[in-house]
Amino acid sequence: MPCSYGAITQVGDCSKVKNTDWESTEKDPILYNSRKKRTNDHLVTATTNTNGGPTELDTFLPQDNSNTNGVTKYKVTKGNDLEAANTEFDPFKNRQNDHPTTNLNTLTHLLKASLGTGILSMPAAFQAAGLALGIFSTILVSIICTHCAYILVTSAHELYKRAHKTKMSFADVAEEACLRGPKWARGFAGPIRQLVLVGLFVTYFMTCSCYAVIIARNFNYVIDYYVGYTTEIRVTIAALLVPIILLVYVPNLKYLAPVSMIANVFMGIGLGITFYYLVTDVPPVSERNLVADISTYPVFFSITIFAIEAIGVVMPLENHMATPQHFVGLCGVLNQGMSGVTLVYMVIGFFGYLKYGDQVEGSITLNLPKEAYAAQIVNILIALAVYGTFGLQFYVCLEIAWDGIKKRFQENARIAEYTLRTIMAVVCVAIAIAVPTIIPFVALIGAFCFSILGLMVPVAIEMLTFWDKGFGPFHWKIFKNIIVVAAGFLALIFGSKSAIQDIVYMYLGNGTVAKEPIFLGNLTLVGNFSETTPSS
Repeated sequence: MPCSYGAITQVGDCSKVKNTDWESTEKDPILYNSRKKRTNDHLVTATTNTNGGPTELDTFLPQDNSNTNGVTKYKVTKGNDLEAANTEFDPFKNRQNDHPTTNLNTLTHLLKASLGTGILSMPAAFQAAGLALGIFSTILVSIICTHCAYILVTSAHELYKRAHKTKMSFADVAEEACLRGPKWARGFAGPIRQLVLVGLFVTYFMTCSCYAVIIARNFNYVIDYYVGYTTEIRVTIAALLVPIILLVYVPNLKYLAPVSMIANVFMGIGLGITFYYLVTDVPPVSERNLVADISTYPVFFSITIFAIEAIGVVMPLENHMATPQHFVGLCGVLNQGMSGVTLVYMVIGFFGYLKYGDQVEGSITLNLPKEAYAAQIVNILIALAVYGTFGLQFYVCLEIAWDGIKKRFQENARIAEYTLRTIMAVVCVAIAIAVPTIIPFVALIGAFCFSILGLMVPVAIEMLTFWDKGFGPFHWKIFKNIIVVAAGFLALIFGSKSAIQDIVYMYLGNGTVAKEPIFLGNLTLVGNFSETTPSS
């Protein structure tokens, strides 16, 4: 039986009609067209203007071209068709990659990104926390970092469906979350996109320069022992230019996967040899602190969070997967990789501190006997592993830079892309040659950028993406995100403090020198404890 809504008369059951926000739908042409094409629209009728002119309804409601006895029929879409239009689009089936990566390829890259040289600093981190607190805190930090990567990807998957896109970069996800979130957030879309792009590019590009320094230092560690004098590190860095250029010429992540796998093998062998030294003649646990002084705990927090964090590679890895839905989930690639990484970090940190106690160095390899062949092999393997990692870190910078200019070089895209790769590699090595003491400065940049990008921004993205769906029972997601943001502020404060101290020690020479710098291979460097020495 017909029923009326003002000037509109519906044919059928009134209970099945819901008001439709046509204004908001028309702002998105894709959703608007999807709603017009649906076949289960409700039939609505209205009386035609007696003057023969179009009514107000004629201007925005689709007609079915029928007019009987002065009554025109229209179609009005159900309110829940907007959600149906979202679910109809499958971003994973529609994704097209020229060289898609398998789950194993992605897991290999993830392990290489998270299992960097930062693991060599974990014994120093356990010295700052104690054996028992170190284990608990490593698990806690890993959960926080993994969770931030997880919510970034799950938010991206939700936004794929809403925006009808098959892939997005980190910056795209941040921008889209603002645009499709509450009205007050839309003005932040542009600034947050630029924050992510600039932060990722600067930090990862400068980290690549640090990698060149770290590779050269590890080689010089062995070379100096045999030649009997200190080799100029700038010469060693310059010698790395050609190998680095060849590495950055690897075209995509699929072909870079074997390089990461070999780097993982080198790192695994190096850690295996190191672990042999750590479990030989181990003192009793009672000789070490189970819980260290609370004043040194921030050192542990800074070292661990920056060592494990690898937010910059998460979206590039997901974007190139053949089955991106397998990246997340209880047994997804992310959880598998980070579980293994956490276990290795705990084992090396625990036994490193247990073996050497307060004598542990910023990098555990420095505690190994320099004259031993096995220790020399460790340094060479670590250098090769860092070299293999260089390509993955460089890819983050390359993707950002190339996306910004590729529209200008569509006719000669291949030549332009490899020219860009070459220029970026040369500049990266040139910076390392010009400032081989660059590591503390990159530490400051990394502490600032990745405490924000790695922890705070993913939380903001999740809140905006699921704003309309609520924050769970008792708003538990809000409380959870407050904890994550607090961790981000702690990382920002203490990471920056340690980096600034290293810079002061290096350039002001106030009679205090830091221990060997701690380079956290995934992102940045965090200073270690200091000791007073006589001024020279």
